[in-house]
Amino acid sequence: MQRRSFLQSSAAMSIASVHACGGSPNAHHDDAAEDPVVRMTQNLNPQIQHARDAALSVLKPTAAELERGLRLHAESIVFDSYGFSPRAAIDGDVMAAAIEGGASEQELEDLQEDMTMTRYVTDPREQQEYRAAWNASGVTCIFQNAGQECQDPLRLIKRLARFTFATDVMKEFVSKAAVPADIEAAKVAGRHALYMTGNGVPLTQQWVSKEDELRYVKIFFQLGIRMMHLTYQRRNMIGDGCGETSNAGLSDFGRTAIAEMNKVGVIPDCAHSGWQTSLEAAKVSSRPVVASHSTCAAIHPHIRSKPDDVIRAIVDSGGYVGICCISKFLRGSGDIAALLDHIQYVTKHFGVDHVAIGTDVAYSSQNFREENRKLPKRSRAREPFRSLWPKDDFAETPAMTSSLGWTNWPLYTVGLVQRGYSDNDIRKIIGGNVMRVANAAIQDV
Repeated sequence: MQRRSFLQSSAAMSIASVHACGGSPNAHHDDAAEDPVVRMTQNLNPQIQHARDAALSVLKPTAAELERGLRLHAESIVFDSYGFSPRAAIDGDVMAAAIEGGASEQELEDLQEDMTMTRYVTDPREQQEYRAAWNASGVTCIFQNAGQECQDPLRLIKRLARFTFATDVMKEFVSKAAVPADIEAAKVAGRHALYMTGNGVPLTQQWVSKEDELRYVKIFFQLGIRMMHLTYQRRNMIGDGCGETSNAGLSDFGRTAIAEMNKVGVIPDCAHSGWQTSLEAAKVSSRPVVASHSTCAAIHPHIRSKPDDVIRAIVDSGGYVGICCISKFLRGSGDIAALLDHIQYVTKHFGVDHVAIGTDVAYSSQNFREENRKLPKRSRAREPFRSLWPKDDFAETPAMTSSLGWTNWPLYTVGLVQRGYSDNDIRKIIGGNVMRVANAAIQDV
Protein backbone atom coordinates (compact mmCIF):
# COMPACT_ATOMS: atom_id res chain seq x y z
CA MET A 1 0.00 0.00 0.00
CA GLN A 2 1.39 3.47 -0.86
CA ARG A 3 1.96 5.84 2.01
CA ARG A 4 -0.70 8.25 0.79
CA SER A 5 -3.32 5.49 0.68
CA PHE A 6 -2.12 4.27 4.06
CA LEU A 7 -2.56 7.71 5.55
CA GLN A 8 -5.98 8.26 4.03
CA SER A 9 -7.30 4.83 5.03
CA SER A 10 -6.14 5.41 8.59
CA ALA A 11 -7.77 8.83 8.54
CA ALA A 12 -11.05 7.17 7.64
CA MET A 13 -10.71 4.88 10.65
CA SER A 14 -9.90 7.86 12.84
CA ILE A 15 -12.98 9.72 11.60
CA ALA A 16 -15.14 6.74 12.42
CA SER A 17 -13.62 6.60 15.91
CA VAL A 18 -14.25 10.28 16.59
CA HIS A 19 -17.86 10.00 15.46
CA ALA A 20 -18.44 6.85 17.48
CA CYS A 21 -17.24 8.62 20.60
CA GLY A 22 -19.50 11.58 19.98
CA GLY A 23 -16.73 13.93 18.87
CA SER A 24 -16.22 17.42 20.18
CA PRO A 25 -19.25 19.51 21.18
CA ASN A 26 -18.81 21.69 18.09
CA ALA A 27 -18.20 18.94 15.53
CA HIS A 28 -20.51 18.92 12.50
CA HIS A 29 -21.05 15.21 12.12
CA ASP A 30 -23.03 15.61 8.93
CA ASP A 31 -20.14 17.38 7.20
CA ALA A 32 -17.00 15.25 6.97
CA ALA A 33 -15.04 18.22 5.68
CA GLU A 34 -15.43 19.83 9.12
CA ASP A 35 -13.78 16.90 10.86
CA PRO A 36 -10.27 17.92 12.00
CA VAL A 37 -8.77 14.56 11.05
CA VAL A 38 -9.99 15.04 7.48
CA ARG A 39 -8.49 18.53 7.39
CA MET A 40 -5.15 17.16 8.59
CA THR A 41 -4.92 14.26 6.17
CA GLN A 42 -6.88 14.71 2.96
CA ASN A 43 -6.60 16.99 -0.08
CA LEU A 44 -3.07 18.01 0.91
CA ASN A 45 -1.14 20.10 -1.58
CA PRO A 46 1.99 18.51 -3.15
CA GLN A 47 4.42 20.30 -0.82
CA ILE A 48 2.62 19.21 2.34
CA GLN A 49 2.15 15.69 0.99
CA HIS A 50 5.86 15.43 0.18
CA ALA A 51 6.71 16.31 3.78
CA ARG A 52 4.20 13.73 5.04
CA ASP A 53 5.74 11.02 2.90
CA ALA A 54 9.23 11.88 4.15
CA ALA A 55 8.14 11.53 7.78
CA LEU A 56 6.13 8.37 7.17
CA SER A 57 9.13 6.74 5.50
CA VAL A 58 11.05 7.26 8.76
CA LEU A 59 8.32 6.37 11.25
CA LYS A 60 6.62 3.52 9.35
CA PRO A 61 3.66 3.48 11.76
CA THR A 62 1.11 0.71 11.90
CA ALA A 63 -2.48 1.56 11.05
CA ALA A 64 -3.36 1.40 14.75
CA GLU A 65 -0.53 3.77 15.73
CA LEU A 66 -1.47 6.20 13.02
CA GLU A 67 -5.16 6.12 13.89
CA ARG A 68 -4.52 6.68 17.59
CA GLY A 69 -2.02 9.47 16.97
CA LEU A 70 -4.22 11.35 14.53
CA ARG A 71 -7.27 11.07 16.76
CA LEU A 72 -5.33 12.24 19.83
CA HIS A 73 -3.77 15.12 17.91
CA ALA A 74 -7.16 16.27 16.62
CA GLU A 75 -8.72 16.20 20.09
CA SER A 76 -5.89 17.92 21.98
CA ILE A 77 -4.73 21.48 22.43
CA VAL A 78 -1.55 21.53 20.32
CA PHE A 79 0.73 24.43 21.30
CA ASP A 80 4.00 25.02 19.43
CA SER A 81 6.27 26.39 22.19
CA TYR A 82 8.11 28.62 19.69
CA GLY A 83 7.53 28.95 16.00
CA PHE A 84 6.19 30.82 13.03
CA SER A 85 2.75 30.81 11.48
CA PRO A 86 2.71 29.88 7.76
CA ARG A 87 4.60 32.34 5.58
CA ALA A 88 3.30 33.90 2.41
CA ALA A 89 5.36 34.35 -0.73
CA ILE A 90 6.52 37.85 -1.53
CA ASP A 91 5.12 39.86 -4.43
CA GLY A 92 8.15 39.54 -6.68
CA ASP A 93 7.15 42.43 -8.94
CA VAL A 94 6.76 44.88 -6.07
CA MET A 95 9.99 43.73 -4.44
CA ALA A 96 11.92 43.95 -7.72
CA ALA A 97 10.66 47.48 -8.30
CA ALA A 98 11.86 48.49 -4.83
CA ILE A 99 15.31 47.03 -5.47
CA GLU A 100 15.59 48.72 -8.85
CA GLY A 101 14.40 51.98 -7.28
CA GLY A 102 17.32 51.98 -4.84
CA ALA A 103 15.51 51.05 -1.62
CA SER A 104 17.81 50.70 1.38
CA GLU A 105 18.57 47.33 2.93
CA GLN A 106 16.33 48.24 5.87
CA GLU A 107 13.45 49.13 3.54
CA LEU A 108 13.85 45.86 1.68
CA GLU A 109 13.99 43.83 4.89
CA ASP A 110 10.83 45.53 6.15
CA LEU A 111 9.07 45.04 2.82
CA GLN A 112 9.97 41.36 2.65
CA GLU A 113 8.91 40.71 6.24
CA ASP A 114 5.65 42.58 5.80
CA MET A 115 4.80 40.52 2.71
CA THR A 116 5.65 37.14 4.23
CA MET A 117 3.85 37.96 7.48
CA THR A 118 0.68 39.64 6.15
CA ARG A 119 0.21 39.03 2.41
CA TYR A 120 -2.07 36.06 3.09
CA VAL A 121 -4.56 38.52 4.58
CA THR A 122 -5.31 40.22 1.24
CA ASP A 123 -4.06 37.86 -1.49
CA PRO A 124 -6.50 34.96 -2.15
CA ARG A 125 -3.83 32.59 -3.47
CA GLU A 126 -1.61 33.16 -0.44
CA GLN A 127 -4.55 32.85 1.94
CA GLN A 128 -5.32 29.45 0.47
CA GLU A 129 -1.74 28.39 1.24
CA TYR A 130 -1.99 29.82 4.75
CA ARG A 131 -5.22 28.06 5.61
CA ALA A 132 -4.08 24.77 4.06
CA ALA A 133 -0.93 24.70 6.20
CA TRP A 134 -2.77 25.47 9.44
CA ASN A 135 -5.38 22.82 8.71
CA ALA A 136 -2.80 20.16 7.86
CA SER A 137 -0.82 20.89 11.02
CA GLY A 138 -3.67 20.43 13.47
CA VAL A 139 -1.95 23.08 15.62
CA THR A 140 -4.16 25.09 17.96
CA CYS A 141 -1.70 27.82 18.90
CA ILE A 142 1.84 28.98 18.12
CA PHE A 143 4.06 30.90 20.50
CA GLN A 144 4.68 33.28 17.62
CA ASN A 145 7.99 34.99 16.90
CA ALA A 146 6.67 38.57 16.98
CA GLY A 147 9.81 40.61 17.52
CA GLN A 148 13.31 41.03 16.18
CA GLU A 149 16.48 39.74 17.80
CA CYS A 150 17.40 42.96 19.61
CA GLN A 151 16.41 45.33 22.44
CA ASP A 152 15.25 48.40 20.47
CA PRO A 153 11.52 48.95 21.12
CA LEU A 154 10.97 50.46 17.65
CA ARG A 155 12.45 47.40 15.97
CA LEU A 156 10.73 44.96 18.32
CA ILE A 157 7.29 46.38 17.60
CA LYS A 158 7.34 45.74 13.83
CA ARG A 159 6.54 42.01 13.77
CA LEU A 160 4.09 42.40 16.63
CA ALA A 161 2.20 44.97 14.56
CA ARG A 162 2.11 42.67 11.54
CA PHE A 163 0.74 39.69 13.41
CA THR A 164 -1.72 41.86 15.32
CA PHE A 165 -2.99 43.14 11.97
CA ALA A 166 -3.31 39.61 10.58
CA THR A 167 -5.20 38.31 13.62
CA ASP A 168 -7.45 41.38 13.72
CA VAL A 169 -8.53 40.88 10.11
CA MET A 170 -8.66 37.05 10.10
CA LYS A 171 -9.96 36.52 13.62
CA GLU A 172 -12.60 34.06 12.43
CA PHE A 173 -9.72 31.73 11.51
CA VAL A 174 -6.71 32.79 13.65
CA SER A 175 -6.88 35.15 16.62
CA LYS A 176 -4.43 36.83 18.94
CA ALA A 177 -4.60 35.22 22.38
CA ALA A 178 -4.13 37.45 25.41
CA VAL A 179 -4.47 34.73 28.05
CA PRO A 180 -4.39 30.91 27.92
CA ALA A 181 -8.18 30.79 28.20
CA ASP A 182 -8.32 32.39 24.75
CA ILE A 183 -6.41 29.40 23.38
CA GLU A 184 -8.86 27.01 24.98
CA ALA A 185 -11.73 28.97 23.46
CA ALA A 186 -10.10 28.84 20.03
CA LYS A 187 -9.83 25.06 20.30
CA VAL A 188 -13.49 24.68 21.21
CA ALA A 189 -14.50 26.94 18.31
CA GLY A 190 -12.29 25.12 15.80
CA ARG A 191 -10.08 28.18 15.28
CA HIS A 192 -6.35 28.82 15.71
CA ALA A 193 -4.44 31.32 17.84
CA LEU A 194 -1.14 33.15 18.17
CA TYR A 195 0.44 33.79 21.58
CA MET A 196 3.17 36.38 21.11
CA THR A 197 6.86 36.25 22.01
CA GLY A 198 9.02 39.32 21.59
CA ASN A 199 12.48 37.89 20.85
CA GLY A 200 14.12 40.49 23.06
CA VAL A 201 13.69 42.52 26.23
CA PRO A 202 12.81 46.10 25.12
CA LEU A 203 15.27 48.60 26.58
CA THR A 204 15.40 52.38 26.32
CA GLN A 205 19.21 52.10 26.03
CA GLN A 206 19.61 55.50 27.73
CA TRP A 207 20.92 53.96 30.98
CA VAL A 208 19.42 56.57 33.26
CA SER A 209 18.33 53.97 35.82
CA LYS A 210 17.35 50.32 35.96
CA GLU A 211 13.70 51.28 36.23
CA ASP A 212 13.93 53.56 33.19
CA GLU A 213 15.63 50.88 31.14
CA LEU A 214 12.91 48.35 31.89
CA ARG A 215 9.77 50.47 31.62
CA TYR A 216 8.89 49.06 28.20
CA VAL A 217 8.61 45.50 29.53
CA LYS A 218 5.15 46.29 30.90
CA ILE A 219 4.19 48.24 27.77
CA PHE A 220 5.02 45.29 25.53
CA PHE A 221 3.15 42.97 27.89
CA GLN A 222 0.13 45.25 27.50
CA LEU A 223 0.55 45.02 23.73
CA GLY A 224 0.34 41.22 23.96
CA ILE A 225 3.91 39.94 24.41
CA ARG A 226 4.01 36.98 26.79
CA MET A 227 7.60 35.74 26.45
CA MET A 228 10.97 37.39 25.74
CA HIS A 229 14.44 36.15 24.79
CA LEU A 230 16.97 37.20 27.40
CA THR A 231 19.71 37.25 24.76
CA TYR A 232 20.25 36.19 21.18
CA GLN A 233 23.58 34.87 19.90
CA ARG A 234 25.53 37.94 21.06
CA ARG A 235 26.26 39.29 24.51
CA ASN A 236 23.98 42.08 25.68
CA MET A 237 23.48 43.94 28.95
CA ILE A 238 21.43 41.05 30.35
CA GLY A 239 23.95 38.26 29.79
CA ASP A 240 25.98 36.23 27.33
CA GLY A 241 24.34 34.79 24.24
CA CYS A 242 24.82 31.21 23.18
CA GLY A 243 27.47 32.09 20.59
CA GLU A 244 29.84 33.89 22.95
CA THR A 245 32.94 31.87 23.86
CA SER A 246 33.29 33.49 27.29
CA ASN A 247 30.07 32.01 28.76
CA ALA A 248 30.12 34.74 31.41
CA GLY A 249 26.54 34.33 32.59
CA LEU A 250 23.83 36.70 33.78
CA SER A 251 24.67 40.33 34.60
CA ASP A 252 23.47 42.19 37.67
CA PHE A 253 21.15 44.13 35.38
CA GLY A 254 19.95 40.81 33.95
CA ARG A 255 18.81 39.76 37.41
CA THR A 256 16.79 42.96 37.69
CA ALA A 257 15.34 42.39 34.22
CA ILE A 258 14.15 38.90 35.16
CA ALA A 259 12.58 40.25 38.36
CA GLU A 260 10.67 42.78 36.27
CA MET A 261 9.54 40.08 33.84
CA ASN A 262 8.35 37.97 36.78
CA LYS A 263 6.45 40.95 38.17
CA VAL A 264 4.79 41.86 34.87
CA GLY A 265 3.98 38.32 33.72
CA VAL A 266 6.47 37.76 30.88
CA ILE A 267 8.13 34.33 30.56
CA PRO A 268 11.97 34.53 30.49
CA ASP A 269 13.23 32.48 27.51
CA CYS A 270 16.86 31.35 27.51
CA ALA A 271 16.73 29.41 24.22
CA HIS A 272 19.45 31.60 22.67
CA SER A 273 21.34 32.29 25.89
CA GLY A 274 24.70 30.88 26.90
CA TRP A 275 24.74 27.93 29.23
CA GLN A 276 25.79 29.94 32.31
CA THR A 277 23.29 32.69 31.53
CA SER A 278 20.57 30.06 31.18
CA LEU A 279 21.56 28.34 34.42
CA GLU A 280 21.61 31.54 36.45
CA ALA A 281 18.39 32.86 34.90
CA ALA A 282 16.52 29.71 35.90
CA LYS A 283 17.93 29.87 39.43
CA VAL A 284 17.09 33.53 40.12
CA SER A 285 13.64 33.62 38.54
CA SER A 286 10.63 33.37 40.85
CA ARG A 287 8.49 32.04 37.98
CA PRO A 288 9.09 29.35 35.33
CA VAL A 289 11.94 29.89 32.86
CA VAL A 290 11.94 28.09 29.51
CA ALA A 291 14.26 27.18 26.68
CA SER A 292 11.46 27.43 24.14
CA HIS A 293 13.28 25.93 21.14
CA SER A 294 16.42 24.02 22.00
CA THR A 295 17.94 20.51 22.17
CA CYS A 296 19.76 18.26 24.65
CA ALA A 297 23.54 18.70 24.88
CA ALA A 298 23.87 15.15 26.18
CA ILE A 299 22.88 13.95 22.71
CA HIS A 300 24.79 16.64 20.80
CA PRO A 301 26.49 19.65 22.46
CA HIS A 302 25.55 22.39 20.00
CA ILE A 303 25.61 26.03 21.19
CA ARG A 304 21.82 26.04 20.95
CA SER A 305 21.49 22.95 23.13
CA LYS A 306 21.23 22.81 26.92
CA PRO A 307 23.33 20.54 29.18
CA ASP A 308 21.77 18.54 31.97
CA ASP A 309 22.55 21.02 34.76
CA VAL A 310 20.80 23.78 32.83
CA ILE A 311 17.82 21.57 32.06
CA ARG A 312 17.62 20.65 35.75
CA ALA A 313 17.56 24.33 36.73
CA ILE A 314 14.83 25.02 34.16
CA VAL A 315 12.83 22.07 35.47
CA ASP A 316 13.28 23.22 39.07
CA SER A 317 11.93 26.65 38.07
CA GLY A 318 8.78 24.93 36.81
CA GLY A 319 9.62 25.49 33.16
CA TYR A 320 10.21 23.30 30.13
CA VAL A 321 12.62 22.65 27.29
CA GLY A 322 11.01 22.91 23.86
CA ILE A 323 12.72 20.61 21.36
CA CYS A 324 13.21 22.25 17.98
CA CYS A 325 13.05 20.87 14.44
CA ILE A 326 16.50 21.97 13.21
CA SER A 327 18.52 19.02 11.90
CA LYS A 328 21.90 20.63 12.68
CA PHE A 329 20.95 21.03 16.31
CA LEU A 330 19.36 17.60 16.69
CA ARG A 331 22.13 15.66 14.91
CA GLY A 332 21.93 11.87 14.95
CA SER A 333 19.66 10.97 12.05
CA GLY A 334 18.68 14.65 11.82
CA ASP A 335 15.08 13.75 11.05
CA ILE A 336 11.79 13.26 12.87
CA ALA A 337 13.28 10.29 14.74
CA ALA A 338 16.01 12.57 16.13
CA LEU A 339 13.33 14.99 17.36
CA LEU A 340 11.69 12.13 19.23
CA ASP A 341 15.08 11.06 20.66
CA HIS A 342 15.57 14.47 22.29
CA ILE A 343 12.02 14.49 23.65
CA GLN A 344 12.58 11.02 25.08
CA TYR A 345 15.85 12.10 26.71
CA VAL A 346 14.10 14.88 28.63
CA THR A 347 11.17 12.71 29.68
CA LYS A 348 13.48 9.91 30.84
CA HIS A 349 15.83 12.10 32.88
CA PHE A 350 13.63 15.02 33.95
CA GLY A 351 10.00 13.94 33.60
CA VAL A 352 7.21 14.33 31.09
CA ASP A 353 6.00 17.59 32.66
CA HIS A 354 9.01 19.56 31.41
CA VAL A 355 9.30 19.03 27.67
CA ALA A 356 7.49 20.56 24.72
CA ILE A 357 7.99 20.96 20.97
CA GLY A 358 9.14 24.39 19.79
CA THR A 359 9.60 23.80 16.10
CA ASP A 360 11.47 27.01 15.11
CA VAL A 361 10.43 26.27 11.52
CA ALA A 362 7.66 27.52 9.27
CA TYR A 363 5.66 26.40 6.29
CA SER A 364 6.49 28.59 3.29
CA SER A 365 4.04 29.08 0.46
CA GLN A 366 4.43 26.93 -2.64
CA ASN A 367 4.63 30.20 -4.58
CA PHE A 368 7.86 31.22 -2.85
CA ARG A 369 10.29 30.18 -5.60
CA GLU A 370 8.14 31.54 -8.41
CA GLU A 371 8.04 35.00 -6.84
CA ASN A 372 11.69 35.03 -5.79
CA ARG A 373 12.80 34.29 -9.35
CA LYS A 374 11.51 37.75 -10.30
CA LEU A 375 14.12 39.49 -8.15
CA PRO A 376 17.30 40.99 -9.64
CA LYS A 377 20.61 39.81 -8.22
CA ARG A 378 21.83 41.75 -5.21
CA SER A 379 25.31 42.22 -3.83
CA ARG A 380 26.38 39.99 -0.98
CA ALA A 381 25.61 41.43 2.46
CA ARG A 382 27.72 41.22 5.60
CA GLU A 383 26.73 38.80 8.35
CA PRO A 384 24.20 40.47 10.67
CA PHE A 385 25.61 41.57 14.02
CA ARG A 386 23.00 39.56 15.91
CA SER A 387 24.38 36.30 14.46
CA LEU A 388 27.41 34.49 15.74
CA TRP A 389 27.46 30.93 14.50
CA PRO A 390 30.38 28.50 14.74
CA LYS A 391 31.40 26.59 11.65
CA ASP A 392 29.25 23.51 11.21
CA ASP A 393 30.00 20.79 8.70
CA PHE A 394 26.85 18.76 9.36
CA ALA A 395 25.21 18.06 6.01
CA GLU A 396 21.45 18.45 6.17
CA THR A 397 19.50 16.59 3.50
CA PRO A 398 16.13 17.47 1.97
CA ALA A 399 14.69 14.24 3.38
CA MET A 400 15.70 15.21 6.93
CA THR A 401 14.24 18.69 6.79
CA SER A 402 11.10 17.53 4.99
CA SER A 403 10.38 14.94 7.69
CA LEU A 404 10.53 17.76 10.26
CA GLY A 405 8.24 20.07 8.26
CA TRP A 406 5.88 22.19 10.34
CA THR A 407 2.80 20.70 8.71
CA ASN A 408 3.94 17.28 9.99
CA TRP A 409 2.83 18.13 13.53
CA PRO A 410 0.25 15.28 13.48
CA LEU A 411 3.09 12.85 12.81
CA TYR A 412 5.09 14.18 15.76
CA THR A 413 2.16 12.95 17.82
CA VAL A 414 2.10 9.63 15.97
CA GLY A 415 5.82 9.27 16.75
CA LEU A 416 5.12 9.79 20.45
CA VAL A 417 2.49 7.06 20.27
CA GLN A 418 5.14 4.77 18.78
CA ARG A 419 7.52 5.60 21.63
CA GLY A 420 5.01 4.23 24.12
CA TYR A 421 3.71 7.38 25.83
CA SER A 422 0.25 7.41 27.35
CA ASP A 423 -2.41 9.68 25.89
CA ASN A 424 -2.21 11.94 28.94
CA ASP A 425 1.57 12.28 28.67
CA ILE A 426 1.34 13.03 24.96
CA ARG A 427 -1.19 15.79 25.65
CA LYS A 428 1.35 17.36 28.03
CA ILE A 429 4.18 17.20 25.48
CA ILE A 430 2.22 18.60 22.53
CA GLY A 431 0.59 21.45 24.40
CA GLY A 432 -0.30 20.91 28.04
CA ASN A 433 3.10 21.84 29.44
CA VAL A 434 3.16 25.11 27.51
CA MET A 435 -0.35 25.92 28.73
CA ARG A 436 0.70 25.22 32.32
CA VAL A 437 3.66 27.60 32.15
CA ALA A 438 1.61 30.24 30.30
CA ASN A 439 -0.88 30.18 33.16
CA ALA A 440 1.84 30.23 35.84
CA ALA A 441 3.48 33.29 34.25
CA ILE A 442 0.43 35.51 34.61
CA GLN A 443 -1.06 34.07 37.79
CA ASP A 444 -1.69 36.82 40.37
CA VAL A 445 -0.08 39.46 38.14
